[in-house]
Parts: sequence; structure tokens; C-alpha cells
Amino acid sequence: MIEMTTFNEKKQDERLHELRLREEEQLAEMLSKKYNVEYVDLTSKSIETDALALVPEGVAKATEIAPFRKINKQLFVAMRSPERPDALTVIQNLERLGYQVRRFIVSSASLEHAWDRYHDISFATETEAGILTLSNETIQEMLQKLKTLSDVRAEIQSHAGSKDTHRISRVLEIIMAGSLSLGASDVHLEPEENGVRMRYRLDGVLVEVLMFDAPTYALISSRLKLLSGLKLNVKNAAQDGRFSIVVGGKEIEIRTSVLPGAYAETIVMRLLDPTTIALPMEALGFDKYLMEIFHREIAKPNGMILNTGPTGSGKTTTLYAFLRQVHNPGIKIVTIEDPIEYHLPGVVQTQVSKDYSFAQGLRSTLRQDPDVIMVGEIRDAEVASTAVHASLTGHLVFSTLHTNDAGGTFPRLIDMGVAPDILGAAVTTAMAQRLVRRLCPECRVAAPIDGENKKTMEMLLKKIPHADEIPTNRETMWIPKGCEKCGGLGYKGRIAVVEVILMDKEIEECVRHTSSERDIWHAAKHQQIRRMAQDGAVKVLQGVTSLEELGRVVDLHDEVMLETIA
Repeated sequence: MIEMTTFNEKKQDERLHELRLREEEQLAEMLSKKYNVEYVDLTSKSIETDALALVPEGVAKATEIAPFRKINKQLFVAMRSPERPDALTVIQNLERLGYQVRRFIVSSASLEHAWDRYHDISFATETEAGILTLSNETIQEMLQKLKTLSDVRAEIQSHAGSKDTHRISRVLEIIMAGSLSLGASDVHLEPEENGVRMRYRLDGVLVEVLMFDAPTYALISSRLKLLSGLKLNVKNAAQDGRFSIVVGGKEIEIRTSVLPGAYAETIVMRLLDPTTIALPMEALGFDKYLMEIFHREIAKPNGMILNTGPTGSGKTTTLYAFLRQVHNPGIKIVTIEDPIEYHLPGVVQTQVSKDYSFAQGLRSTLRQDPDVIMVGEIRDAEVASTAVHASLTGHLVFSTLHTNDAGGTFPRLIDMGVAPDILGAAVTTAMAQRLVRRLCPECRVAAPIDGENKKTMEMLLKKIPHADEIPTNRETMWIPKGCEKCGGLGYKGRIAVVEVILMDKEIEECVRHTSSERDIWHAAKHQQIRRMAQDGAVKVLQGVTSLEELGRVVDLHDEVMLETIA
């Protein structure tokens, strides 16, 4: 009987504790409305250590604040009291460092949860891995030194085997400097039975750099998780985080994705370099007739321009180029992105998050009286419907969609619940693109077009639109060789191959009666716009890319494509 009473008292204490926590959260929420400051419950959220590290632990606890998230120069700061003078002084100091501070009212439980992560920071400085941050100066120096994959490989191997307490920091700095020097978009670290494979994605293709031993990788993995604000003790669930490095005066954001694997966690880092996406339309490789089409379409006051293709096909880069083209002081442009990859002056850019979806962002954006809206991606029926109605009510809307080709845009929207009857009025342009690697101009080698290659090229060029604009050469193409300038790969950089369908009477009528891609492409034949494979074939004749590379990213024998170019 005594044991029963003790058990009940314990339960009662737990309930009282839960009730007090709930009341405190409710009080923080009420205060947020009173002071007109946002409220957040941090007790179930991950805290980014690179944000937390901006304020020393003693200062944070004395002033009852905690930075908990950082996106480029935007800093999210939790506060117990929004009008506390010493806390406001800390925020002013952060703003002097160039941060845009976004304040949140939180409970003491939220602050305790955030402060707990200071343990991770202090632990990191004591481990064999050395200090927590990467040296931007070292990365800058390494950029001058690392010119080829062999350079990166040799430099990593020389540091990985040393006994230096800072060796893991050095290895990571070499990995990041090598990826930037060679123009990699991603770094892949993949544990296998006998080691850990490291690969760079160069111009869309994965290239192996070297193999790590498991103990070194365990330290690298812990360091990257700390840098990215991820939990060290979670090894059986996926995690996503981020950190930034500053090189040559520009901030490069690194997105980290961690997946549990059979041997250890697989880590992929995506590098968001603003200079690779800040391209004008002229630099994207569009032919003259396509430039005329795009200039005409983006000059319209309303409608929807959709760019389609798989992840990594350059869709966002193209849309940014369109935004730069239409941007002027007389119009308001708002973007909703995931993530913000490049900052455009004079453009309002918002980033989706766990609590702020594309659909919510788009609805809120329409209340801001925009002229032009860019939605990073149409993912579901709600976003599709809202975007379509925005284009029908006087807005110019840019967005992306995942389909195989331009003709698949309309069936995809119909599948998302958009009525076929309004597509004709809403969508003005559907385009699709892929990125092919450019041949290195220093070492490319001329080769005759013969055998199966000749048949393929003849088929693509037989009734090609705008034939007067293609090279007179039909006998020679170029193939990769490899030299020091291109790191021995034979390719350097990428260019888009594109196809477009414009909305007109024939397409509108077709979409209203059928969602067959085959029928849509037949209805578009009169527009005299090249298919993606034909656009690529012209670039093969120009020596921009190789036929083998074109075949890697575009199906040159697709049945529907062959029908529509016949």
C-alpha cells in the first residue's frame, strides 16, 4: 500500500511539472502578442551551434538570450524579455557585425534547451578534432595551391596520417578548398566495408577523389555534424543542417545531409556558391531565336513561366537570369525559395522552413502587392492552384516543376488538380532543360561523324527548325581528351540544352481535350521550336559539347520525340 502511494505521488509530481511547463509556454506566447514579437517553442527543435557560438555562454545566460539559427546573415535570437537593456545591447553588437537579427520570445525551458548545446561547443574544442571552426584564411591559401584532383588527393593524404591535433580541421579545409577550386557542386562521403569513399560532383558527374580510413572518417563526421548544428548522438535517423565559409569576400553556404547507412553515416555537402548562379541570360547558351522568345515572354505583365527538369538541371539559375532581366525600380519582385541560393538586390526573398511552407509563403506574398513572384518549386495541389490563380489576377509568376519534358508540364498540373479550362489563360510558357558538360576548348579533338553517330545526327537534323542558323559543318564533331586546364576530364563547365512550348490557340484546345504528351507535342509542331535533343545536336556541331555527353543527359531515341521531329 505504501509503495502504491509513493508511485501516485511521483505521477502527481510529473503532472504538476508538465502543467507548469505548459503554463510557461502559454505565458511566453501571450507576451509575444503583447510585445508584437514572434514566439517559438525551442524544446523540440535542433539548435545550430554556429549560431549559438556567436554569443559566449556566460553572456547568453546573464542576459537570458540564445541565438539558435543562422541563414547567411539573418540570425534568429531567442529572448526571455524583449525589452531587457543588456539583452538589447548584445543584439546591437550582433547587428554591428552585419547580422540581421530576428527576435523571438521563449520560455525558460526553451532557453535551457538551447544553452545545453554549449556543451557540444566546449566538447568540440577539447576533442582530438581540434577547434570548432574552419579557417577561412587556410581555405583561401589552399585555393591557390590545389589545381587538380591529384593535388587534393596528395594534400589530404599528407594531413590525414599526421599526429597533429588539428589534422581533422586541416583535412576538412583541404576538402572544401579543393571542391571550390575545381568547381564541385557537392562533396560525397560514403562509408563502405573497407573504408570511406570521397567523391566530388564536377559538372554534374561524380568523380572519385580518394578513400578514407574509418577512424579518420569518424572524426570528420563528428566535426561536420557540429559545424552543421546536428546532433552527435543521433546515428539512426536522417539529419539536415548547414554552415558557411567566407572565401574571397563572398559567403558560401554549405548544406549538409546525413543518412544512416550499413557501415556508418553517409554525408553529402552541397555548396551554394553565389557566383555560379549569378548569370545573365546571355551566358546561358540560348540560341538567337530562343532569346527572342524569352525576351518577349518575360516582358508580359502577367502569366506563368514554368521551367521543368530534374534536380540539378539549372532550372533555378535560368529563373534567376529571368528575374535579373525583368528587375527594375518600378516593380516589386518577391521570391519564395528553398533555399535562397543567391541574393538579388532590390528583390524581396523569403525562405521556406518547417513552419513556413511554399503554400503559406505564396498566400502571404500575394498580400504584399507584388508584380512578379518566383516560387522555387510547385510541389503540391495547393501551391499549383494558388500560383495559377496569381497568374490569372495580374501577376507574372516564375516557377519550377518536376517533369521529363516541356510537354509533360500540362498533364502534371492537371494531375495536381488544376482545371484544364484555365491552363490556357494561366500558363504562357512551358520549358524544359538539362545541363551538358562543355568540352574543354584547350584539348578537344576533332572526329568524323560516322556509323551510328551519323544516323543519330541525320535523324535529329532532318527537319530541324531554324536550319539556317546552324553550322554548315555536318561531317565533324569533337570529343574530349583531357589536359591540365580541365583537370584531365576533357570537360570544363556546363551549358543548357532547352525546349519550349508556348501557349497558343492550338495548345489550349489540345490541353482542354487531352492530357496526352504525344498529342501536346504534335499540337506544338507549328511553333517551329527545337526539341531538347535537337538543341543539343546543334551544340555538338558547334563543338560546345560531345554527342556522347548529350546522350548521357537526353534520350536521343525517345519515341515521342522522334515522332514530333519527323
